[in-house]
Amino acid sequence: MSERLRLADSGEAADLAAFLGRLVHYDRAAAVRLQGGGGALAVFGRPPSFDVLAIRTARLAEPPALPLDRTVSAGELLEAIDEASASAAVPAAVTGPPWAGVLPPRGGWQQLPGLPGAEVMLSAVALAVAEFRARDEALPAQHRTRSERDRIGRDIWSRTLGETDLPLRAVHAAQALGFLRPVRSTVPARTPARDALASAEPVALLACGSWLRLRTPYGSVATRRPGVGLGALQVRPL
Repeated sequence: MSERLRLADSGEAADLAAFLGRLVHYDRAAAVRLQGGGGALAVFGRPPSFDVLAIRTARLAEPPALPLDRTVSAGELLEAIDEASASAAVPAAVTGPPWAGVLPPRGGWQQLPGLPGAEVMLSAVALAVAEFRARDEALPAQHRTRSERDRIGRDIWSRTLGETDLPLRAVHAAQALGFLRPVRSTVPARTPARDALASAEPVALLACGSWLRLRTPYGSVATRRPGVGLGALQVRPL
C-alpha cells in the first residue's frame, strides 16, 4: 500500500495542490522530490521556464511512519491530494531528473542586505515582461525565432535585482509560482497559520556557498550564483 500523508488542515492541502498545479502548468511531466519528517513536508520542483529550484513546505498533522525521501510525479501527487480529508497518498517513485540529486543545503544560510520590498520586486518583473514583449514585437519576421527569443529572455532575466546578485528570473519564478505577492494581496493566505507566518517571516534574500535563496512566507526559490564555485553543494541520494 502507498503511504498516506496527513496534512495539518485542508488549507495546507489546498496550498500544496495550488503549487503542484502551477508546476504541472509549466511541465506536464514535472517531477518533485519529497522530503518529510517530523511535522513538515518539503517539496522541491524545477519549473523549466525559470531555471531555478522551487521549494514549498507543508505542515503535517503527524510525521510519516518512516522518514520520507522520494521523487514522484507532480501530476500524480496532485491527483492524490484529498483536500476534504487533508491527506495525500504518496505516489510510486520515478526516476529522478538530474536536479533532484543536487539540492540546496539545509542549514548555514546567512541573510544578505539590499533586497528591495515585494512591491519593488513585482514592479521590476512587470517592467521586464513589458520589455520582453516590446523587443519581441520589434523583431523582423525573419528573426522571430525561438533562439532569438531565448537570447532576449536570457539578456533580460539574467539581470540582477538592485544591488544584489539575485537574478530577475528568480523573482519572476517566485511571482509566477504564487510565492511573491503584493503586500495587500487580493489572494488571501488560506489558513490562520499562513497569516501568522506572513507576519513573522518577511521576504528575505539568503546565501549559502554558491546558492542564493529568495525566501517568502509562501515558499522559496533557490538558484546558483555564477562564478562562486561549488560552495556548499550537497548531492543527496535519490
